[in-house]
Amino acid sequence: MRPVKRGASPIGNDFNDYADAKVYLVSRIGSGWYGQTQVANYCSYCERPISTNLAVEHIQPKGLTVGLIQPYAHLKGKWENFLLACVNCNSTKGDEDVLLSDLLLPDRDNTFIAFNYDQDGIVSIALTGPSAPLAEKTLSITGLDKAATQSLDDNQRAIALERVGQRMNAWLLARSAKEDVDAEPHNQRIRNGAVRTALAHGFFSIWMKVFENDSDMRGRLISAFRGTQDSGCFDPVTTAAISPAPNPDALPHGSKS
Repeated sequence: MRPVKRGASPIGNDFNDYADAKVYLVSRIGSGWYGQTQVANYCSYCERPISTNLAVEHIQPKGLTVGLIQPYAHLKGKWENFLLACVNCNSTKGDEDVLLSDLLLPDRDNTFIAFNYDQDGIVSIALTGPSAPLAEKTLSITGLDKAATQSLDDNQRAIALERVGQRMNAWLLARSAKEDVDAEPHNQRIRNGAVRTALAHGFFSIWMKVFENDSDMRGRLISAFRGTQDSGCFDPVTTAAISPAPNPDALPHGSKS
């Protein structure tokens, strides 16, 4: 899960219509850029590229009702309560109660170090100690721990329609790109092409894992995915993950990983 810095609100007060925050969120934390070209937009939770139906996600759900009370109604237009989510992550999370102290969140924690991304598309917990249950809760509430389901086309070919299959495809693309880079490590065109492929197909954490021993490529990825470098969660020279997260926006219950 890619850590990001959202920054201060672009307006002086809360948003009357939270949908108006989408353009600012995409620009700051939800897009990948190659030079001056915006390549794709991404879900803040599952990291996949979303061409349509990317929603402004309320971290603490605006629709939660307890008895006759909506405890987070006052956060409906609050910039600090927004991330971006795809249909799957948004619907899975739904109106489940969110205590900020109980989850690892990409706007305040180093969520990159919290999870392992495997070639079979499975996301598992990378942490031990007191933060491990928080990572487990984060996987559960977003549905990133769901098993794969297979869909076949009319020629009986497996089609990746859900997140597990799409992560598997991202692994294959990243491994292929790494083979090209390794074959000609000083070829800048090949390195730039690998970054463009990563931006087009998303899944930042998978690309970072595949290129874990190539700090140049990791640095390019960190720079290309908006909001990642500004999070302060990666050393600017070595690209090693920094923990606990610096939490540059000083958000409550931050720096848990």
